[in-house]
Amino acid sequence: MEEERSLSLLQLMVNEGLVPSTEEEENRKIVIEKLKQIVVAWVKRVAWQRRLPKQDIAASSATLLTYGSYGLGVHGSESDIDALCVGPYFATIVDDFFIVLYNMLKSRPEVSEIHCVKDAKVPLMRFEFDGISIDLPFVQLKVLAVPENLDILNPVFLRDIDETGWKSLSGVLANTRICRLVPDLEKFQSMLRCVKFWAKRRGVYGNLNGFLGGIHLAILAAFVCQCDPHAGLSALILHFFKTFAFWPWPRPVELQDGTLHPTLNPTETRLYMPIRLPFSPYEYCHSNITKSTFYKIRTEFLRGHNLTKDLLKFDFDWHNVLEPFPYTKKYARFLKIFLSASKQDELGDWVGWIKSRFRCLLFKLEEVQGLCDPNPAEHIDVNIADPHVIFYWGLQAGKTNAIDIKSVKDVFWRNISTGYQGPFGKMELSIVQASQVPKSAQFDTLSRKRTKACWKMMDYHQRRIPIYSQHVPQYIVGYVSTNGDPEYPNAGV
Repeated sequence: MEEERSLSLLQLMVNEGLVPSTEEEENRKIVIEKLKQIVVAWVKRVAWQRRLPKQDIAASSATLLTYGSYGLGVHGSESDIDALCVGPYFATIVDDFFIVLYNMLKSRPEVSEIHCVKDAKVPLMRFEFDGISIDLPFVQLKVLAVPENLDILNPVFLRDIDETGWKSLSGVLANTRICRLVPDLEKFQSMLRCVKFWAKRRGVYGNLNGFLGGIHLAILAAFVCQCDPHAGLSALILHFFKTFAFWPWPRPVELQDGTLHPTLNPTETRLYMPIRLPFSPYEYCHSNITKSTFYKIRTEFLRGHNLTKDLLKFDFDWHNVLEPFPYTKKYARFLKIFLSASKQDELGDWVGWIKSRFRCLLFKLEEVQGLCDPNPAEHIDVNIADPHVIFYWGLQAGKTNAIDIKSVKDVFWRNISTGYQGPFGKMELSIVQASQVPKSAQFDTLSRKRTKACWKMMDYHQRRIPIYSQHVPQYIVGYVSTNGDPEYPNAGV
C-alpha cells in the first residue's frame, strides 16, 4: 500500500506538468552547453584585451555551475535556470561581466529580454536563451584557469573571495553539499518536488512574502531523508509533516555531515525558523519569516500531518493534501495592494523593489491589526489601462476592524522611498471585503508552467489566455476568459 501511495504521488506530479519531458531536458542541456562556450570565448577576449601573455590567454578559462531547482534536479517543465558564471582573476564584474559579456550575449540571436540587475544582493544578468529564462550571477576566483568540472568545495578555489562573491556562491555551495549529504539523491529529488508543490498550493512558498524559499525546503527535505534513509517516497512525505508539525522552534534544523559545528544562538538573529546552511561558515539561511507567516507555516505543517498520518487508509487521496488554500473562504477582509507605473517596462522594477520591502509592511500590519496572510498571487484588472499589479493579503480578525490604513501606508512609503533608483510608480493600500475580490477568479498559489503563483478560472471548460507579469521571475498574473470564442475575450481575470 505504501508503494502504491508513492507511485500515485509520482504520477500526480507528472500529470501536473511538474516533471519535464526528455525533449525539454535535452533543450536545457543544449542551452547550458552553448552558454559555456560563450563564457569561454568571453574570457579569451577579456584576456586578450588585458594584454595577457599568449600562453596565459591560451590557458585561461571559465565555466558555468547550475544551482537552484535546476541544479538540484527538481525543476518543472518550463522552470528558469540559475547558472553561476565562474571567471578567473582578471575578469571583473563591472567592466567585463556587465559590459563585455553583456554585449556578447545581446548580439546573439538566441538571446532576448536581457538586462542587468546590478543593485541586488546577488548582482546578475537576466535574459531568455532559446525561450528559457536564465539568471546569471558572477563570481571571480583567484586563478587563471577555471576547470570545466570545477569542484567548488575545494578550498584552493575559495581563497580571497569578497562578500558579494560569497553571496553569489552560496546557492551553488548549498546545492553541492545537499546532493552529497542525502543518502538517496533520486528519492530526495522526488520528495522535494512534492514538498515544493505542496508549499505553493498552500500559499507558504516565497521568501519575499515571508514564507519558505527553495533553499529552506531543500534543507528540510534533506534533513528528513537523512533521518530515515531507507523510507519510500510516501513515508518520507509523512515523516516530513510529522517532523516539522512538532518541531521545537527556534531549535535550528541542520544537516548532519560528520563534523561538529560552532553553536549559533538563533534568538540573537531573531529567526522564527532557523535553518542552517550546509557549508562553512555554517550560517543560517536568509529568512523573511514574521510572526504571521510563522503561524501559517506551522498551521500548514500540522494540517499536512493530520492528512497524511492515515496514509495507508483505503480512501486516502493526495489531492486532499495538495488542495489549494481557500483564501476567500478563510478571510472576510483583505488588504488590497495596488501598484502601477506609467510604462510597462518600469513596472517590473517598481514591483520588484516593493516586494523586497514587503517585510516592513507585514511588521506594521502585525502591529496595528494582528496576523496577516500575504498571499503571493498577482492579479490584474483589465478595466485599468495603466500597467499594474494587485495583491490581496488575507487579514485575520484582529484587535480592531478599524485599521488606520493611511498611517500604515505612510510608514511603508517612507521605507520604500529610501534607496530606490528607478522612476517611482504609484502605490495604493485599501481594505476590501471578500465579496469585493473578483468573483471570476479563485485564489490559488498553484505553480504551473512559467509561474510562481497564479489565479485559476472557475470554469475549466472555457478557453483561457494566460497573462504574464512583466516582473521577473515571471508570473502568470491571471487569465482572460474567452467563453470559448477567441475573437471576443471578456470578463478579464
